[in-house]
Amino acid sequence: MSTSLERIAEKAKRVKKHRFQNLSGMLDRWFLWNQWKELNKNAAVGVDKVTYTKYGDNLMANIDDLIKRLKRKSYRAKLVRRHYVPKGNGKVRPLGIPSIEDKLVQKAVTRILGAIYEQDFLSSSYGYRPNRSAQMAVDCLRTALDTGRYHYVVEADIKGYFDNLDHEWMVKMLLQRVHDKAFIRLIEKWLKVGVLEIDGKIIHPATGSPQGGIISPMLANIYMHYVLNLWFEHIVKKRCKGKAELFVYADDFVCLFERADEARAFYIALEKRMAKFNLKLAAEKTRIVCFRKDQNQMFEFLGFEFRWMKGRRRKIRIRTAKKKFQKSCQSFKEWCKKQRSTKLSLLVKKLNSKLRGYYEYYGVYGNFESLARYKRYVELAFHRWLNRRSQRRSYSWQGFLDMLRRYPLLNPKVKKLSN
Repeated sequence: MSTSLERIAEKAKRVKKHRFQNLSGMLDRWFLWNQWKELNKNAAVGVDKVTYTKYGDNLMANIDDLIKRLKRKSYRAKLVRRHYVPKGNGKVRPLGIPSIEDKLVQKAVTRILGAIYEQDFLSSSYGYRPNRSAQMAVDCLRTALDTGRYHYVVEADIKGYFDNLDHEWMVKMLLQRVHDKAFIRLIEKWLKVGVLEIDGKIIHPATGSPQGGIISPMLANIYMHYVLNLWFEHIVKKRCKGKAELFVYADDFVCLFERADEARAFYIALEKRMAKFNLKLAAEKTRIVCFRKDQNQMFEFLGFEFRWMKGRRRKIRIRTAKKKFQKSCQSFKEWCKKQRSTKLSLLVKKLNSKLRGYYEYYGVYGNFESLARYKRYVELAFHRWLNRRSQRRSYSWQGFLDMLRRYPLLNPKVKKLSN
């Protein structure tokens, strides 16, 4: 972190109501150059088709020109290119891909906002933050449930959270900490910029911040901080006689309660709270779960399933959620089908890279059984598709095992993150 950011972070931590001025003045040559080095070199290009390499060929001249436009307030955000990725069950997730120059400015603004708001964000928030992760949220949630004190879980789902962030509320929230019109105006440009759909139509969204933009996760965290985290910490918890705890990752969250009446009161109040900020809960995915040791109930959070184990120990059992497991298996099957003609040594290298990513996300303490089950599926599917490379059968099962001794697959690995 630069000295300027350190000073901002220190002031934000020390003076909780301080509103920072002249933040736009930090967007100088040195600062933008440092943010450039952290951009993804292989990221998808925006509407202008300018790649990281092409922009970087004349980097300092491009940065100097960008700074001039920022200072004279003639900088204009380019259209965001729409891209859709499959979610499963025939659904897709819309992503917005900004131009490389817009990514650079967004990266710089995100770093400045991070220096301020990391001092404000509560420990209940885990998404898109330094030294925090989905795995940490899952592990800490399991640890809290293991105490046996929490008997009721409110799990909720917000409809299209990123697409429905209210711009007016967003600006009001930012003004709590930022007293710089030029800086706020920059963020408003990205919120209001048009989106180029794949059919060529241009849409000007009245709400939301497109997923895919570098600034979007930070804005989503700030919005949730004021909508849910502060409300839960300073209003909900203070009204509770029993223990209550919140776990948030971006727009996914669960709330733990010791008492049934307090869980019900929160459940009723939650819909009104979301409506105040123009957000809606998905009724079919929002519910109260009676999570007692003598109840065979379960709930899901961040792709994991939680339930009490049977037997004397009565510990929390955690495993990959059934739908997520099936989706991963189907995805691997399709990948094998496309890659089966690849040279074996390279194919195994790619396969191990996929396994490493899978273990990295789902390798939470207590989930080893699911990882082993996934690896077993991978081996069976890999054997089956290798034998479909040609009309002749390539490997017997024993021959396949011999091949794996030469080109071994990564074994499952879990880690415990919480204390």
